[in-house]
Amino acid sequence: MKPVVAIVGRPNVGKSLLFNKLAGHRISIVEDTPGVTRDRIYASCEWLSYKFTIIDTGGIEPKTDDVILSQMRMQAEIAIDTADVIMFVVDVKCGLTATDHEIGTMLRKSEKPVVLVCNKADNAGGIPMEAYEFYNLGLGDPMCISAINGLGIGDMLDEVVKHFPKDVDTGDEEDVIKIAVTGRPNAGKSSLVNRILGDNRVIVSNIPGTTRDAIDVEFEKDGQKYIFTDTAGLRKRGKIDENIERYSSVRSLLAVDRSDVVVIMIDATEGVTEQDTKIAGYAHDQGKAMIVVVNKWDLVEKETNTMKEFEKKVMEGFNFMLYAPILFMSAKTGSRVDKIFETIQYVNEQNCMRIQTGVLNDVLNQAILKVQPPSDKGKRLKILYMTQVAVKPPTFVVFVNDTELAHFSYIRYLENQIREAFGLKGTPLKFLVREKTRGK
Repeated sequence: MKPVVAIVGRPNVGKSLLFNKLAGHRISIVEDTPGVTRDRIYASCEWLSYKFTIIDTGGIEPKTDDVILSQMRMQAEIAIDTADVIMFVVDVKCGLTATDHEIGTMLRKSEKPVVLVCNKADNAGGIPMEAYEFYNLGLGDPMCISAINGLGIGDMLDEVVKHFPKDVDTGDEEDVIKIAVTGRPNAGKSSLVNRILGDNRVIVSNIPGTTRDAIDVEFEKDGQKYIFTDTAGLRKRGKIDENIERYSSVRSLLAVDRSDVVVIMIDATEGVTEQDTKIAGYAHDQGKAMIVVVNKWDLVEKETNTMKEFEKKVMEGFNFMLYAPILFMSAKTGSRVDKIFETIQYVNEQNCMRIQTGVLNDVLNQAILKVQPPSDKGKRLKILYMTQVAVKPPTFVVFVNDTELAHFSYIRYLENQIREAFGLKGTPLKFLVREKTRGK
């Protein structure tokens, strides 16, 4: 699992600005008004070959009667509990405050590694005199940065990655397939995991929200090792009232990040919902192998072609991932549950598939002969060649004479031709279009 870094501090010290700088683009709303960031926001980050997740939090007000501020404090506390490393951001221009002292005490009690970040040190050079008073927090040497100018960010990240757990990735897990079981609350995720394991390892209840955290369970079948992660169901944003559920949502999406295969559980009595498409869309964007499982199929009244009609509706709801296989089952009765293992292995293999460049270009040339590339204003797109550069998901670079002529519809056509030739069911494909001119 990727390490998690939480950015905490009192309001208006520049946490969100720093978060956006690390994330590489503007995710958090940044305003010069305390309390703008109310929920935890997270993004993937990479530094010195370390991949990790950063969480932005609302400003902490340790003592307040304000309902919103107290909820923000609870959100930050949950982020601290989740994190492997904490970045404590203070304002070097304002100096050390009583709130900084109280937050520092809270962080020392957490016994988590803390990197003290003195923001708004906007002048290049050594440590400003104002930063020395922050030694009083007892949290080690302050790292002076300017989030707005990008000064000192590299040194700060060097310090952060020093504190990452040494056993983040173990060689023993190379042959393990990690599966995240996701979906809306009460879709039957925990029931499926229990049915697979053969015992009640996970609490099951008709009350939505019973599962509050992402729970890992190990399983072995026919010599293949699996880790199933039963995640909390993701609700609509407006329905997430409890702070603990917001924490659960973060953990669920982190479980998708570290998985090899994502199982999207659909409640057959409700069909595909907006929230299902959001979960699936996130997994698709992360390049994960995917399976759609329609659960509670035993509760649906059957007629002629009922399954085909339902499958058609599922495909309409997930029109961006028509490649995902669809399984119909009942976790409660165990009907068709055994099919999930062979499907997991199959989509995982497809997600890891490598295609030789020569074979790939044979398919490419056949596709071009069938349908000529588009032209614009007398200039025709020329596709020179294609090569695969990565797996998980299979990623292809297409070299062309002019990237502006490479319309997405033709790239989609090439994707369909590659899928027809090599299968690749259950995995998204990624295409990068690059311009290659003569002599380069």
